Amino acid sequence: MISADILASYAADAALGIEGVRGVVEGSRPRHQGVKVVTDDGAVAVELHLAVDWALNVPEVGARVQMRVAEYLSAMADLTPATVDVIVDEIGPPPEGV
Repeated sequence: MISADILASYAADAALGIEGVRGVVEGSRPRHQGVKVVTDDGAVAVELHLAVDWALNVPEVGARVQMRVAEYLSAMADLTPATVDVIVDEIGPPPEGV
């Protein structure tokens, strides 16, 4: 079994590969460094706290992150997460002149 910290690192890497994702940010639980992985009865749940760019379709970006994280964990850890929850905690500033 791969540790939750490694799975969290994989999930963060996958999320950062999506256009418009500015970064992983600490949510209300700072010790998780923006990604929380919980295993319960063999099922893995992932929660990501993200910052995204201004003027994006946030639900669309969230859906792309969910899909990418699931694909990445499947490829890297032979694991299909039960859930991938995306929480947008920050939206970047508007471009100058907007």
